[in-house]
Amino acid sequence: MEYRDYYAALGVPRNASQAEIKKAFRKLARQHHPDVNKGDAAAERRFKEVSEANEVLSDPEKRKLYDQLGANWQAYQQAGSGSGRPGEPFAGFQGSGTGGPGVRFEFRGNPEDLEGFSDFFRTFFGGGASPFGGGFDQAGGGTQARTRVRTGSIEDILAGLGAKDFEANGRQSGQATRPMRYEAEAEVNLEEVAQGTRRQLELEGKRIEVTIPPGVGDGQRIRFSGVGPNRSDVYLRVRVRPHALFARDGANLRREVPISLREALLGGEVHVPTLTGRVALRIPPETQNGRTFRLTGQGLPRFRADGRGDLYAKVRVVLPTDLSEEAKSAAERFLDLVDQPDPRSGH
Repeated sequence: MEYRDYYAALGVPRNASQAEIKKAFRKLARQHHPDVNKGDAAAERRFKEVSEANEVLSDPEKRKLYDQLGANWQAYQQAGSGSGRPGEPFAGFQGSGTGGPGVRFEFRGNPEDLEGFSDFFRTFFGGGASPFGGGFDQAGGGTQARTRVRTGSIEDILAGLGAKDFEANGRQSGQATRPMRYEAEAEVNLEEVAQGTRRQLELEGKRIEVTIPPGVGDGQRIRFSGVGPNRSDVYLRVRVRPHALFARDGANLRREVPISLREALLGGEVHVPTLTGRVALRIPPETQNGRTFRLTGQGLPRFRADGRGDLYAKVRVVLPTDLSEEAKSAAERFLDLVDQPDPRSGH
C-alpha cells in the first residue's frame, strides 16, 4: 500500500489542531464530493483520499500512532500484508494469509536485530526487556527469539483491541477473536444539539449513561471507548429531529422572522428567538421583504471544536388585513404620495 502523507492530503501542518483538521476536511469534502462532481473519477479519488486522512487524523489515538510511526507507516502496512522483503524496516515479519482478520506476525531473526526499533513497538507488542516483550534463549547452538506477538485485524491491532498471543516458533496459544462492540441509536432535538445532552443505554442488563457533545450532526456516529460490558466500545448513532422554526446547515441555522409593515417601512427593533434565548435585531427603514440578516455566533456549537455557527434571519413582511374604509382611503393617499414605480418593469 502506498504511503500517504495525511497532513499533505488535508493541506494542514503537522501541529494542526483538531478544529483546523476538521475545517480543512469539510472544505475539501464539499469541493470533491461525488454528488457535486458527477462522473469525475479524479474528484472521487480525491474525496476518498481526504476522507481517509480525516479518519486517521481526527481520531487522537490513530493520529498518535500515525505520528509515532512516521515514515514507517507504509512499511508497517506492508508488514501487515505479509511482504517481509529483506532490507525493509519490517523484514522478518510475515503475514499468515492475505492480511485480513487473521493476520499473524513472526520474528525470525536474531535478538540483535531487534535493537533500534521505536518505543512504539514496545507498547504494541507487549513491552519488556526487548521491544517485543519476550526473553531470548539459546537453542540448538543458535539464538532464537521466544517473542510473543499479537494477532488480529490490522484495524484491531492499531486500536490495541483484545489480540491473542502467539509464540514465535509458530505454536498458536489462542485464536484471534474480534472484541465485542455495541451499536445503539438515540434521537435528540435541536435544543439538545445546541447545549449537549445525556442518554441512558441498557446493554446486556447493564445501564450506562453517555454524554452527547454539543453540535452533533444528524446521522453522526460517536464512539464511547470501554464503557460497555467487559470494557467494550459503544457506537452511538445520533438522529436529530427536524425543528419547526429552524433549518440547519452544519453549524449555521436559518429561520424566518415576521415583521410588520410599519417596521419594514420605518425601521425598528425586533427580538428574534434563538435556540438558547433571544437577540435584538435592528431593522433598517425601507427593508424589503425576504431580506436576510446574519446574526454572528447565534448558530450551533461546532462539534468538538471552538466557536459557533451563525443564525441567518430572513424577514417576512406581514401586511395588515381587515382594513376599514378609512384605512383604505388613507392607504390610497399614502401610495399616491409615494408614487412607487412598477416593480415588474423590465421583467
